[in-house]
Amino acid sequence: MKGFQILKRLLGYSKKYTGFLVGGIVSTIIGVGVSLYIPILIGEAIDFILGPNDVNFAGLSRYMIYIAGATVMSAIFQWLMNYCMNQVAFRTVFELRNAAFGKLGAVPLKYIDNHPHGNVINTVINDIEQISDGLLQGFIQLFSGVMTIVGTLVLMLMINWWMTAIVVVLTPLTIFVAGFIAKGIAVKFREQSNLRGELGGLLKEMLTHQKLVRAFAYESRAQEKFEDVNERLRSVGKLAQFYSALTNPCTRFVNSIIYAIVGITGAISVINGAFSIGMLSSLLTFANQYSKPFNEISGVIAEFQAALASAERVFALIDAKEEPADKQLLETFRADGAISFEHLKFSYSARNPLIEDFSLSVQPGQTVAIVGPTGSGKSTLINLLMRFYDVDAGRIIVDGVRHTDLTRQALRSQFGMVLQETWLFKGTIRENIAYGKPGATMGEIIQAAKSAYAHHFVAQLPHGYDTVLAEDGGNLSQGQKQLLAIARVMLVQPPMLILDEATSNIDTLTEVRIQKAFAKMMEGKTSFIVAHRLSTIKSADIILVLDGGQIVEQGTHDELLNAHGFYANLYESQFAVVG
Repeated sequence: MKGFQILKRLLGYSKKYTGFLVGGIVSTIIGVGVSLYIPILIGEAIDFILGPNDVNFAGLSRYMIYIAGATVMSAIFQWLMNYCMNQVAFRTVFELRNAAFGKLGAVPLKYIDNHPHGNVINTVINDIEQISDGLLQGFIQLFSGVMTIVGTLVLMLMINWWMTAIVVVLTPLTIFVAGFIAKGIAVKFREQSNLRGELGGLLKEMLTHQKLVRAFAYESRAQEKFEDVNERLRSVGKLAQFYSALTNPCTRFVNSIIYAIVGITGAISVINGAFSIGMLSSLLTFANQYSKPFNEISGVIAEFQAALASAERVFALIDAKEEPADKQLLETFRADGAISFEHLKFSYSARNPLIEDFSLSVQPGQTVAIVGPTGSGKSTLINLLMRFYDVDAGRIIVDGVRHTDLTRQALRSQFGMVLQETWLFKGTIRENIAYGKPGATMGEIIQAAKSAYAHHFVAQLPHGYDTVLAEDGGNLSQGQKQLLAIARVMLVQPPMLILDEATSNIDTLTEVRIQKAFAKMMEGKTSFIVAHRLSTIKSADIILVLDGGQIVEQGTHDELLNAHGFYANLYESQFAVVG
């Protein structure tokens, strides 16, 4: 029943292409009908040749023309059937991929964080391709097989009912064998699909962090993890392919027995004058055609079961809970920079509460530095401010408007973010800088790069701003990538800024220059700086010291040092001189 529901839902994506679907079905009916008429013509030709009268060339030629015409016609409609169904398959897969990719942009970040990225990529690419091969293109084989079974059954009954009864009585043996094997196939192909996703996630993890893997000499352990998953995949795949390979020979064996019984019984009937040799020839052909679809259907079962497992994974992604819709929310908004956090409560999991009662008021133009040990809630506070995650309780007010009353786009457009982990896409440097402002002029892009002290190294590249970056900016240093990320924000000039260790990969001299550029850019703007190097936040208006999701200290740099508390200990630990 579950498989039927998946198939029904999958066909729902094909509704837009009903014309091609109808064309494929009609072509199948005509093609099967013509192909079934060919054995009748051959049988009549045999009886004509073996008849009591002399064989005349004109009569024999007529049969040959009919048979040739029917063969060509059958081939034409077979091509039309394949063309129409391929169109349905490819276009449906196109719709599925769009839906899956669109869902990735609609789910909350929590979904992305909690699912291995390689597994998600495998679902969007490989699983959907498996659906095309196993379900959509296999559907027409199933339909064609059913039409052939019904047609041959009717024609055999017209020739001899009791010979037809023999075929029909023995046929359930084929169905039983195929059904028994299919149960094993379904389980193993589902396991195989899941293990492919696990293997994809492991490979992506190893490739993405290859420098770290080598730095910690993790190659051998990574190899062991890979071999473990790969061995499990091999074992499951071996059993899946064994069941799959077993299906066709077993059903062919049963069908060969049926064919032999019909042949021997039919020959005896011909000797006894029950029907002619030509009719026996037609009957044997129909008996073979009647059983052949069972072979084809059993051969499709393996792909069909694998495709159902893949479709289940794809629909699990498509059905993932989306972020609450931004309907009837304020779409146009321009902030001055006043932000108030009121009694925030948040946890990533119910078992581990993080922020239990956080309150803070920030005035327009103030610079707020957030410091604290790892896991204290620094990045979490930024995630809540940007609505990457929603608070469990409490509220955030931006210029008198609750941030949940704004569309996410309206809220996030008021912030510019420079993160410690830079991200650049495969494209030109110009396109990367203009990511947040696609219509920016070349002059604006160059000015932003100059403000970020990136213009000098860009100008030295062979193609300047038209230099194409490798994936994730792999042909640039970490510092150069971070300068381009800073230039991206410089170009947009948002009213509020979030800097999360924005200069962590930049040399000291350039950092001093960037700090001056930031100071100029932050004039009159509310800024949040997540800092680990405390030397970079001495001039902040407010320094929040977090620990366990709570503000344990608050004040200026000098005030906190004079208090000789948590902040002073952090600061002294960074600048302590080892004697």
